[in-house]
Amino acid sequence: MEELKPGGPLRRGWTTGACATAAAKAAYWGWQTGEFPDPVEIVLPGGVRPAFTLAFAEAADGGARVGIVKDAGDDPDVTHGALVIAAVRAGAPGLGVTFRAGEGVGTITRAGLPLSPGEPAINPMPRRMIHDNLDDAVRAIGGPTDIEVEISIPGGEALARRTLNPRLGILGGLSILGTTGVVVPYSCSAWIHSIYRGIDVARASELDHVAGATGSTSEKAVQALYNLPEQALIDMGDFAGGMLKYLRRNPVSKVTIAGGFAKMTKLGQGLLDLHSRSGAVDLGWLSERLSEAGAGSAFVEAARNANTALEVLETAQSIGLRLGDVVAQHAWKTAAKALHGSDIALEIVVFDRNGSLIGRAPPLRVT
Repeated sequence: MEELKPGGPLRRGWTTGACATAAAKAAYWGWQTGEFPDPVEIVLPGGVRPAFTLAFAEAADGGARVGIVKDAGDDPDVTHGALVIAAVRAGAPGLGVTFRAGEGVGTITRAGLPLSPGEPAINPMPRRMIHDNLDDAVRAIGGPTDIEVEISIPGGEALARRTLNPRLGILGGLSILGTTGVVVPYSCSAWIHSIYRGIDVARASELDHVAGATGSTSEKAVQALYNLPEQALIDMGDFAGGMLKYLRRNPVSKVTIAGGFAKMTKLGQGLLDLHSRSGAVDLGWLSERLSEAGAGSAFVEAARNANTALEVLETAQSIGLRLGDVVAQHAWKTAAKALHGSDIALEIVVFDRNGSLIGRAPPLRVT
């Protein structure tokens, strides 16, 4: 991600929740007055008042529909450029604002998420934003307060396959997300949110073992190692610290951290963010681990000037040194600090690029 990050100041954008809110408010206004505000201004939870240009607006089905194109700023968001549509119409008497999932918006099918199974995947904060801004419209122009809001994103089902929604049991499309309404470029908040929800789903499924992996190879390997179900797999990526800290507050019986040699070396060094922006593999540190593994002084010294961690590993393997185990033991110590007091059984497994197990720190409870 860092390699693709543009230089200079980064432009912020708007969440799907903010776009859905703006579309719903404009649709309600057009439904009641016959005139659609363009641009339409909304109020976000922090008090920011952005205005959104309408992509289209029309009367439809006894109500109105408005579309807004999502602008995620400079963030590499999968939904950047997507058309977010809100349709409003009269709702069931006495129920206030109710929500439906239209085309491309998912439906919750598993417990453990902030919404119950069967509910449209429009998260609680976007629901509140839509509700509050519709209240503002009602106060300004009058009109009914029992309102059905249907959110759709054409093409959302295909986009959702590039997210963690299917694994979380959100089927049929995307989620309408956002806690502030603002997308901070490269903050990775959506990824971290998915880690949290993955843990919530695993706990609700009463799974006693979850595995967080740094990438697809290590994920497939740890799944095969333990025959884990999909719900037990947490797409941790580089956010080891984020996953571990959430698990400390929301524990399971056992957690396995799985990754490649270089990522687990960084964890062993004491890094909980395993991305390159947070630090590189320290070859001096790695050479000291060689000494622990039983390497001679000549090899230890040569490792300080190696090109990569992989070069050090391959040389160690060629002479029968279990360097992967030593790195895993140090990675365990770093991860255990983040889990302190959790009573979780913590394990580290290290895989090579072919998915073969090359290092392990067996599960021990963190007290």
